Amino acid sequence: MLVDAMRTRLGSALFSRVAGPDGPANRARIHDTPGPRWFALDSPVRAVHGDAAMFIGGIAALLLQSLHPLAMAAVAGHSGYKGDPWGRLQRTSTFLAVTTFGTEEHAQHAVDQVRAVHARIRGTAPDGRAYRADDPHLLTWVYTAEAYCFLAAHQRFGAHPLDEEGRDRYVAEAARVARALGADDAPSDLSTLRRRLDAYRPELRATRDARAAARFLLLTPPLPWAARPAYGVLAANAVGLLPGWARHALLLPYVPVVEETFIRAGGHGLTRTIRWAMRPPA
Repeated sequence: MLVDAMRTRLGSALFSRVAGPDGPANRARIHDTPGPRWFALDSPVRAVHGDAAMFIGGIAALLLQSLHPLAMAAVAGHSGYKGDPWGRLQRTSTFLAVTTFGTEEHAQHAVDQVRAVHARIRGTAPDGRAYRADDPHLLTWVYTAEAYCFLAAHQRFGAHPLDEEGRDRYVAEAARVARALGADDAPSDLSTLRRRLDAYRPELRATRDARAAARFLLLTPPLPWAARPAYGVLAANAVGLLPGWARHALLLPYVPVVEETFIRAGGHGLTRTIRWAMRPPA
């Protein structure tokens, strides 16, 4: 049928962008290898990380994470996000998939690989402060920003938003991966996560690198022109998930009526379309 062919074509194109050329092999390894997993089949972390709302939550997390000057200095100096943005996305999405859905052995191996990379990343930020990627305090910030944005996106655009208990369980489950990576004090419930986000605020500001990253993500993404309108809707909804102080720091506008009607409706429509296109065949 024509509709099935369209769904398959769109789903394959999206999966290829997010997962890269090794995506099919990685998917088979992650999902088909027998063995115990870190998270049960009905775990909230699987529900959140497996939903199309992550397309929005991921953009929001990158914007929020950029506000820590030392974390942003490490990204600007070592990640190559402008030179190889799709490669970085594919590595990140594969890590999330392995730790969320893979066997315990594969998940631990993925964590060990990331920790080995982090151990080699050192530098000096533009403000003169030294940084290292395996700093437990910075790793806790990265986790806090991710968990906040991933969960916020799921609650707004996910197929099945979590109840209060599910939200706390999600934060606790995501913290397991953060601790494995070396985070020193990862929040394990939603109220603590929100307090931790506020506690980091005195350390946060929009550096030149942070604003450059925001411009790259929001205005000049490495996409063909035909795909940019759809991406623009996802990006606008990602901005809508950020706390007001974060938007203000990054000089991102706020137009309440437009955001809460047309833009949000577009976000719901696009996430439903992505979910439909990437649904495994029956």
